[in-house]
Amino acid sequence: MPDADLIREVEQFLYREARLLDERRFREWLDLFTDDLRYFMVNRSNRYPPASKAIAVLDPSAAPDREDERAILDESKETLAARVARLDTGMAWAEDPPSRSRHLIANIEVEPGAAEGEVEACCNFIVYRSRGEREEDFYVGARRDLLRRVGGAWRIARRRLVLDQNVLSAKNVSVFF
Repeated sequence: MPDADLIREVEQFLYREARLLDERRFREWLDLFTDDLRYFMVNRSNRYPPASKAIAVLDPSAAPDREDERAILDESKETLAARVARLDTGMAWAEDPPSRSRHLIANIEVEPGAAEGEVEACCNFIVYRSRGEREEDFYVGARRDLLRRVGGAWRIARRRLVLDQNVLSAKNVSVFF
């Protein structure tokens, strides 16, 4: 188990990231990622277990739990940078006027990573987005980050987000998580 100082350091890193997003400091936010980043979001699907009495399962092996087949986002650092650059063009209609967001993260757990200088950070999140006069969206889920020390500072090398919603009521997914 990581020591208290490491846990606090990771928590502060994640809280700072949330603040950068809420303040729309997207270029600084991009600097928190490694060049080999994978930023991946899926939503949960309703699947009945093979032992369920609610439905008849014809072939239990026909529906493996393959969340990656339903990716909402599958991004790299380059694609995130392109999305950020687009916000500066005046042509990002989904963000005109800009959204206001609040990123809340909780239940942060830190585990040793597979390699030296890496840790896994798991947390729950709520992202509130408000835009215009009446548009409001909530995104709720869990996140697993692979953090890597690069030049003495933490960087996010992988982010896997799992939304709790099966159906998104938002008109678009233009916020970052």
